[in-house]
Amino acid sequence: MMTWWMYALASAGFAALTAILAKVGVEGVPSTLATALRTGVVLVFAWSIALARGEGAALDTLSRRTWLFLALSGIATGLSWLAYFRALQLAPASRVAPIDKLSLALTLVLAWALLGEPMSWKLVLGVALMVCGALLTLA
Repeated sequence: MMTWWMYALASAGFAALTAILAKVGVEGVPSTLATALRTGVVLVFAWSIALARGEGAALDTLSRRTWLFLALSGIATGLSWLAYFRALQLAPASRVAPIDKLSLALTLVLAWALLGEPMSWKLVLGVALMVCGALLTLA
């Protein structure tokens, strides 16, 4: 059975592949069109898995709050992907990806401020070092 950190590590690996594959894929294509094509693939892929697992039945049980926040999350994802694909058209993936990963620091601040998640000095120091590393890639 996979644990949460195994899924998180898989996510990081697939995110790295996303950057490389997208960098090649956006060559000579408008970034918005590239994002739309990618989103269509994600849509079909995710629905196929959800339906194959029999999870479609849960649609009737979702609250309005759940629909609202998943819709807002989808909009944020779309905006993130649009910006990411445009950045990949304008710069090397090796420079875009580290800046994109600054979302880690932003996520932790938002999780603390909006969700009340705890922050330890180790967490703050680790994230500060990651931010410094990301910024060093720009030098």
